[in-house]
Amino acid sequence: MKNIAVFTSGGDSPGMNACIRAVVRTGLHMGLKVFGIRNGYEGMIDGEIFEMNAHSVSGIIQQGGTILRSARSPRFMTQEGRKRAASNLREQGIEGLVAIGGDGTFTGANVFLGEFPEFSIMGAPGTIDNDLFGTDYTIGYDTAINTAMAAIDNIKDTANAHSRLFFVEVMGRDAGFIALRSAISTGAEAVLIPESKTNVQSLIDTLKDSHSNKKNASIVIVAEGDDAGGAFEIADLVKQHIDYRDVRVTILGHVQRGGRPTCMERVRASQMGVSAVRALLDGESGKMVGIVHRDITYTPFEQAIKHHEEINPALVELVEILG
Repeated sequence: MKNIAVFTSGGDSPGMNACIRAVVRTGLHMGLKVFGIRNGYEGMIDGEIFEMNAHSVSGIIQQGGTILRSARSPRFMTQEGRKRAASNLREQGIEGLVAIGGDGTFTGANVFLGEFPEFSIMGAPGTIDNDLFGTDYTIGYDTAINTAMAAIDNIKDTANAHSRLFFVEVMGRDAGFIALRSAISTGAEAVLIPESKTNVQSLIDTLKDSHSNKKNASIVIVAEGDDAGGAFEIADLVKQHIDYRDVRVTILGHVQRGGRPTCMERVRASQMGVSAVRALLDGESGKMVGIVHRDITYTPFEQAIKHHEEINPALVELVEILG
């Protein structure tokens, strides 16, 4: 293998740039020619492929987002789009790819490999949701929970100043990992996540108990994919039963996807980038690089996508005990 390429796809996450940097510099160190592909699968179809060198990734390890940019690609879902992408890769002599992204990215890579087995693809898990099987932490998750924690700490200051009840909605359409750890780290009274059915009456009882125990203010963390409908809907239901608190709602939104990656984010992303290149040179393909109990692992794309990481029930219990 002489030529490889790296691209980012799907939602951006802090640490992607650290992974890109690691892929490029590892490839160069191994004597490979390294290409970047802008705008994910869309750029692959449009031929937005360019050669990278060590200077191309200088000064990016501390930046959020992705210098290669990202995009959704309906065209890549078509056979014609994938054929055009393969043709562009062949034109540049690219044999191996490192795909940085989440389940949609790996689903696309898996389909592509089925049609064009002459290419090799290794994946690096880039998503703030931490919902891929085969790794303890995905790229972006650590930064996202620290961003959420800092924002909730600030909200807690104003909640205490005015004796308010705040419902704070964090990202997590299908997974409650951000909600759960940010709830523990900020001392929230309750957390509502997609993995468990929300009992509104139980929540109301918990908040009334907090008030009876002279708690000045209350915080409830809600994952956006919670079954009860999100922070605004739940707040409206609770307001009907709690009239002694000023109830407010804050949606943190995409602020969780940006910002400078944390130290551990940069280290893990770098490890994954280096390991992805080494795996390609060792003949691996169709697998996601992960870190499990500090060890580098390789999980087939299909398994990483289908078997989502499960919530630790002990962490849910922590919120109940400490909140």
